[in-house]
Amino acid sequence: MKITKAPLPKSVPPEYFTGDVSVLHTQGVHPDPLMDVVLVTFPPGGRTAWHHHVGPQILVVVEGCCRVQTEGGPVQDVATGGTVRFESGELHWHGATPDAPMVHVALQMKGVPVDPFTIWSDPVTDAEYDGAALTTGAR
Repeated sequence: MKITKAPLPKSVPPEYFTGDVSVLHTQGVHPDPLMDVVLVTFPPGGRTAWHHHVGPQILVVVEGCCRVQTEGGPVQDVATGGTVRFESGELHWHGATPDAPMVHVALQMKGVPVDPFTIWSDPVTDAEYDGAALTTGAR
């Protein structure tokens, strides 16, 4: 058994997030982790930019309501206790709803020999966030 003290929140690059997002990352707990585990807290309206991963990602909503969208799909809200799985290469974004903060645990499988693990794209527009615009085509 190995117990590691809770990491300090890391600041996030503003080009990848909208709002004052807080990230607790377990990186460094083990020299060869099987997965990357991140606890992310979003303020109301906070969200990621469009991005995809080189492996699957699972989100577990632990507080609040998560707003998600995949490219070309509708904006959807996922309540506390719900989970979301994004497949490898699936362009998406996620964040809090406009009226309340949200916390999720993000699990990303390791073992894929690609760096960086997350491939970032454009910021999510207010129209996309509000569900008024569906994205189509490559970013």
